[in-house]
Amino acid sequence: MAIGTPFHTKIAPLCTSYRWKQWSGYLAPNAYDDFHDPEYHAIRTGAGVIDVSPLFKYDFKGPDALRFVDHLITRNARRCDVGQVLYTAWCDEEGKILQDGCFQRLEENFFRATAAEPALAWFRLNAEGMDVDIEEVSEQYGALAIQGPNSREILQRIASDDLGKLGFFRLASTELGGVPTIVTRTGYTGDLGFELWVESDNAEKIWDVLFDAGEGYGIGPAGLLALDRTRLEAGFPLIDVDFWNAEKTLIDDQKSTPYELNLGWTVHLKKPAFVGKRALAMEKERGAERFFVGLEVSFRDIERLYEIEGLAPEIPNEVSRSGIPVYAGGRQVGKATTSGWSVLLKKFLALATVDRGYEVPGTPIDIEFTVEYTRRRVAAKVVPLPFFDPSRKRSVL
Repeated sequence: MAIGTPFHTKIAPLCTSYRWKQWSGYLAPNAYDDFHDPEYHAIRTGAGVIDVSPLFKYDFKGPDALRFVDHLITRNARRCDVGQVLYTAWCDEEGKILQDGCFQRLEENFFRATAAEPALAWFRLNAEGMDVDIEEVSEQYGALAIQGPNSREILQRIASDDLGKLGFFRLASTELGGVPTIVTRTGYTGDLGFELWVESDNAEKIWDVLFDAGEGYGIGPAGLLALDRTRLEAGFPLIDVDFWNAEKTLIDDQKSTPYELNLGWTVHLKKPAFVGKRALAMEKERGAERFFVGLEVSFRDIERLYEIEGLAPEIPNEVSRSGIPVYAGGRQVGKATTSGWSVLLKKFLALATVDRGYEVPGTPIDIEFTVEYTRRRVAAKVVPLPFFDPSRKRSVL
């Protein structure tokens, strides 16, 4: 049975839609009201606040903490300074992705990792013979993502330290309204944003402090449906939707490598041995067989399919997580795993995995589209990711 997060007493009265979703054993609002559009617009024009407490959290402490993290992940942890956050993947020995997540370097010998799914057994397995203490601290901390163009200004009003110069993927230990908080310049919306990590006992207080400071700045709670739309625009893959944990797959074709998932930039082959290095080096030499790409879908073609049925065009308000085939030259060359209408860009977008030879921007693709239970195809083209990448995301004051 799902339970509430440390913020549940604040969230539950606001979730008038009663549209809850189970996320790692916790209750998470899909949408607070009947429609999630105001929540989406809060993220893009003001500040949307998303409860991300269900993320799994792990602490790595000890003399070999750095050695362990560097052995585990594909990025070079030795280049990670104290006060920096690394987004990365970790793989099995075959170079197949298990999960992606963020690693905060809080002290010289202290890292904290976040993950979407349980990973304690894998972490401990790979720490064998190392002097590092691994502890799951998921229940000890609540986490809020405050995302949007006004997020920094709101935090500045209550922070005991100047956060104006906090760089992209950097962190600060500070107080917000007197509440000790770790603030990271991270998020999953592709916008200016921060994530706040507080002890669970302080969760209710930080919620009140944050919303009091955000009054007049367009602050509002946001659920998972709004988050889904923003991460589509940002071109971010989602585990169990756009890729799968290699430990949970039934066949090899369901597995992905960082190169196939457009995460080749996170693979540092020049560092010492890490889990999956040999396989990834071989893939780098021969080239990936599949590629994660963005698609822009022709809305004129969508209109045409509705016209065939004598209907006005209708676009679902929610982003779809259902996989659909994509074609080129009459044969299937991949699959679109996330798709939907971008209110901001006024385009129908999709995230897709395509075979080698179809990944170049501008490549024409057909995507399956169903109207009145009839499956047809509409035209699309491959475009670079992300679809939306505002300069404010990385800017400092």
